[in-house]
Amino acid sequence: MRELFSQLPAQRPQLVVLPEACLCFAAGDAAQRRLAELPGQGPMQEGLAALAADFGVWLVAGTIPLIDHPQQSRFSAASLLYNPAGDCIARYNKINLFDVEVADATGNYCESAATMAGTEVVTVATEIGTIGMAVCYDVRFPELFRALRLAAADIVVLPSAFTQVTGSAHWHVLTRARAIEQQVAVVAAAQVGRHANGRETYGHALVVDAWGNLQADAKQASPSFATAVFAAEQQQHIRRTMPVITQFKTQQVV
Repeated sequence: MRELFSQLPAQRPQLVVLPEACLCFAAGDAAQRRLAELPGQGPMQEGLAALAADFGVWLVAGTIPLIDHPQQSRFSAASLLYNPAGDCIARYNKINLFDVEVADATGNYCESAATMAGTEVVTVATEIGTIGMAVCYDVRFPELFRALRLAAADIVVLPSAFTQVTGSAHWHVLTRARAIEQQVAVVAAAQVGRHANGRETYGHALVVDAWGNLQADAKQASPSFATAVFAAEQQQHIRRTMPVITQFKTQQVV
């Protein structure tokens, strides 16, 4: 990570988003529970805070396993937001857990067996814009993205680990759809490659603007990063000329 961070553009402020399970993806559920840290304690959080501070960036570290008390049997898939001073200023626990069947080598995925679902919608005002927090499978639930937009989100961060099968089918269209619907930028970090636990992930870290334009795509290169400039004025123009957030009406169907 430090090697990649050293290659980032020099402009500040800058937002950096890491993939889902950025530090222990292939560990497996039992190992992740053993690695799980209490909030504000432990080497994973210390290392991430140091990255943000040393490079002076806003950092979304998504996700690491967190527990809120030592006896907790299941962990939270927690996405943490650090400011450029290295302070953790927000935590989002993944709400929608990946309990599905996929036609790949893994077959059955059941995140809820070891992971506790979050319950809170999280947005944070920053000097870049208001950041809304989501993780991976959340992208299939437009209601969450509507809630983030209603909570003033300008940028939605989406740390992810889409499978090769679901990613090749839906990754680009889902991220672009959420950006277009809610007129937000989507910064979607992504795991890529074949991992020690047998999983194969799709990659294609993306930056999508509020019009649905693909500003950057890291393809399937690993390790690498996708980078783009946040088009704040363009986003404001889109929202002003097509004010969907104020035009939305609920209709009762009889």
